[in-house]
Amino acid sequence: MLTARGLTRRFGVITAVDAVDLDLAPGDAVGLIGPNGAGKSTLLSLLAGDNPPDAGRLELNGQMITRLPLHARVVAGIARAAQIPQTFARLTVRENALLPAQHGARLPSGAAEAWADEVLEMCGLAGKTAALAGTLGLLDRKRLELAKAVAARPRVLLLDEVAAGLTEPEIATIKALVDKLRVGRAVVWVEHIPFALRGTCERLVVMDKGAKLLDGAFDEVWGHPDLQRIYMGVADGRAA
Repeated sequence: MLTARGLTRRFGVITAVDAVDLDLAPGDAVGLIGPNGAGKSTLLSLLAGDNPPDAGRLELNGQMITRLPLHARVVAGIARAAQIPQTFARLTVRENALLPAQHGARLPSGAAEAWADEVLEMCGLAGKTAALAGTLGLLDRKRLELAKAVAARPRVLLLDEVAAGLTEPEIATIKALVDKLRVGRAVVWVEHIPFALRGTCERLVVMDKGAKLLDGAFDEVWGHPDLQRIYMGVADGRAA
């Protein structure tokens, strides 16, 4: 579904993403981890269209999208949920979900309203559709951020540390929600909380210093000596 080849992004003399290849098939759920400064969020921004790559190419279902801007990527089928929810505080919960249904999924008015309501129900917000987004607590704002992304009907869903700032029970709630929302989509989930990824992501990608270091089955990569050394600081390659 999504093919990235040689994606590279530089900021001055710093290479934030260094010739990264990535393949996503329908239904893939990929966890993306690495130390601070590894290039994870920058890679996500290249996939989402926030920044153009300095080199490399990106294809979605065989269509070249390397130079498409953010809004065109959403229409093409790529949407992102951010670490800090990007909700419209003075709009209602329903209005927040309706905008991407209309302008991302390009649904006509009646269909957009029905789809927005369906997504909000999936995200556990059916009872709060008339509330202003700015009045929601953090967990519900995270739910709404996910709802906004899914309302655009993406084929590829990018999650940028959506569990950050939550308690352990709240992270479990977000995990269950992602499990529900990933059906029929490919998901890339950047996270600093590894247990949030386990059980949801069957595949794990590890980045370090801008490069992709490891890419494989979750448990296989999780036990790899390079991950233990670089990400956890375990010198002998064994988890403490």
